[in-house]
Amino acid sequence: MFLSDKTKEKLDQKLKELNSCRPIPQTVLSKIRQHFQIEMTYNSNAIEGNTLTLKETAWVIQEGITIKGKALRDHLEAKNQKEALDFLYELIDSEKQNTVSERLIREIHHLIVKETDSDIAGKYREGNVIITGADHTPPEGFKVINEMQNLIKWIKANKNKLHPVELAAIVHHKLAYIHPFWDGNGRVSRIIMNIFIMHAGFPLAIILKNDRKRYYRVLSEADKANYSPFCEFVAQSVIRSMNLYLKILKPKQKKADRYISLEELAKEGPYSVNYLRKLATQGKLEAFKEGRNWLSSKRALEEYIETIVNKGISDYETSKTKKLDFSKSIHEQLMED
Repeated sequence: MFLSDKTKEKLDQKLKELNSCRPIPQTVLSKIRQHFQIEMTYNSNAIEGNTLTLKETAWVIQEGITIKGKALRDHLEAKNQKEALDFLYELIDSEKQNTVSERLIREIHHLIVKETDSDIAGKYREGNVIITGADHTPPEGFKVINEMQNLIKWIKANKNKLHPVELAAIVHHKLAYIHPFWDGNGRVSRIIMNIFIMHAGFPLAIILKNDRKRYYRVLSEADKANYSPFCEFVAQSVIRSMNLYLKILKPKQKKADRYISLEELAKEGPYSVNYLRKLATQGKLEAFKEGRNWLSSKRALEEYIETIVNKGISDYETSKTKKLDFSKSIHEQLMED
């Protein structure tokens, strides 16, 4: 409905591939989860303004180190987020909790802000809020309880009608739209979203700090009932996580499926590194970040070129792009010829 058939097919195909690697040895699974937990803690908090770096976040939550010159609140947010993620993994592993309730949402909020804002932890706001820089104004405080009840009803009515990633993305948006708490709404929404994603068998999906502008833009589109861009954005985050899992669990992939740097990929095809990076950040080329470096595959590049061909650019025109300047779009340059 909101995800393209191609995206759904890719999600399901990668999930099938990931399931073929299960059961994952516990030692390996623990290491992967630890990596994802640090990444999620860093990125989710950084989106909201936390100043800890990825490495500093790891030191705080793994070693209990205090970072000189960084605010106490930043340290506490990292610890709270880590505890909330511990709870999330327990929830998924227990398989007892397969529904999201108001009580669960409030419990997660309590974990996220209990050491930074204990007076509001787990409590719905009763007053009104304004989101700086956003066109959307959340519902008035006295409407929050009713809005949250309606959200739970909507989940029950739609959980079997939508692809799990579609459902997760829309629940994230609806929860952020209601903005039921004074603070911590974004962090809560991203964890609640992951309950649906992980219950369906997908790994933890992480919204990257570097994607913050695009994240807010597609959320704003969803405010206007245009859900497709946000659902596709979340799906890309899920695919990124599966690619990271598969890179670790299936190191001996076919050559075309191996993930390589964009520098290496540029040597294999017609596009410059800069243009490949642009495609990756726009979500047009399947790719994911490992540290600061983007990785993709020859298969992903072939699929992108096939998409361009299907949109009406002939094989001849596509082959001509080998001689073009890829700092511009293909369409711009073909029009110049």
